[in-house]
Amino acid sequence: MKSHKDQDAEGIKLIASNKRAGFDYFIIEKLETGIVLQGSELKPCREGRVNLKDGFAVVEKGELWLHEVHIGANPFANRLDHSALRKRKLLAHARQINKLAMKIQTGGNTIVPLRMYFKNGRVKVEIALVKGKRQYDKRDTIAKKDLKRDMEQEMSGKKYG
Repeated sequence: MKSHKDQDAEGIKLIASNKRAGFDYFIIEKLETGIVLQGSELKPCREGRVNLKDGFAVVEKGELWLHEVHIGANPFANRLDHSALRKRKLLAHARQINKLAMKIQTGGNTIVPLRMYFKNGRVKVEIALVKGKRQYDKRDTIAKKDLKRDMEQEMSGKKYG
């Protein structure tokens, strides 16, 4: 039985998110995809033992593959356990994959996973077409975040110091 705390109104339960993606990249376009998992990978997903930090997606022979995403080991899977960093197939329509492939080839962009979550009992991965930020862009992002935080503190009257 699931509690209302675990899921939001749309039936989504977050497994993992890639918080660095917004800092390291300009997000151009997002896409929700399915993912092909082995049976032993489901338990670590339910427990949240997933790391998307170094992950990226590649289009190979008209299929979308997710690389370098770490899904922890399942201690109950014995010899049928999965490799933690194996590449996993992402499920999307052919026209969506072709559209992403064209944008990667022409613009010097890449695809990174943003979030992995359960949606109506199925594991979904939100991927994004991104362009890398330069060092000065990252400093600009930090400055804007600090300014916003300072303004919110002053508006609430909780600024100390």
